[in-house]
Amino acid sequence: GRSNRFIVMEYDLPRRQIQPHDVIVDDQGIIWFSHFSEQFLGKFDPKTGKYSEFPIPVLKPGYPVGTLDLKTDKAGNLWIGMMYQAGIARFDKKTETFKTWSIPKEWQTDATQAGHLDPSFTHLDGKVWVKNSDGSQILRLDVASGKWENLGSFSDNGKRLGIYGIRADSSNNLYLLDFQSSTVGIVDAKTGKFTAWRGEIANSRPRRGAIDEQNRLWYAEYAGNAIGMFDPKTEKVKEWVVPTAWAQPYDVVVDKNGEAWTGSMMSDRVSRLDPKTGQYVEYQLPKTTNIRRVNIDNKTKQPTL
Repeated sequence: GRSNRFIVMEYDLPRRQIQPHDVIVDDQGIIWFSHFSEQFLGKFDPKTGKYSEFPIPVLKPGYPVGTLDLKTDKAGNLWIGMMYQAGIARFDKKTETFKTWSIPKEWQTDATQAGHLDPSFTHLDGKVWVKNSDGSQILRLDVASGKWENLGSFSDNGKRLGIYGIRADSSNNLYLLDFQSSTVGIVDAKTGKFTAWRGEIANSRPRRGAIDEQNRLWYAEYAGNAIGMFDPKTEKVKEWVVPTAWAQPYDVVVDKNGEAWTGSMMSDRVSRLDPKTGQYVEYQLPKTTNIRRVNIDNKTKQPTL
């Protein structure tokens, strides 16, 4: 049936040491990805097969290299979370150059890790959100001045959140996903006020997600084996359990048809949800894999993951 109606394209990269983590497609169909264990930004043109990589400056010599989160701003610049290098980088595709910002040294420890960030709505107020995994802190960078704010950690029902993914909404408020419970919450960009909500699945461990055109948060419930959706208008969470057990979804993205997609870290499957009917289609991949970040190309005739 529908589970067999798909085509998988695989592209070999030049070194076995390359570990693509976050993979996104830009408006020209070019694939960009973060290197999980090397200090590079990767670029791949699927039409020509040409591969390029750009060395990212080292900010903290002697500390582990490798990057995680990869997102774009409205101008199309690529932003990268530099993890244990304790900073973030912006890549200008026209000049092929980086600009970097280090977390203030007085805030840094050996465990400082700037893995996640969101510049999606920086054009509104000039601010980029950054997560420091050390202490589960939320930071904010003023791009023009280079000044950092530390909003600290956040709690729900007296328990400090263990934040994993972060996502900005269309007002550049920030959604937080708590990997230690079932909590999703939002930080008001103007007041700093934090409000939290929870789905019905206990200890679902929200991981990463995306914001749709209706400002709704779609996210992967890693331990709940489900896709979750928080609607700020109703202030309610809806959840759809993935059919295959132990899928452990990592991330969710929504396509132009309103369907939600996630990938499994364990079952070698891609899951596609129609929220209107609650029906899933699952596609079994041809090789063992461990899917992290997922991204949709909506410019193709059918959405392409």
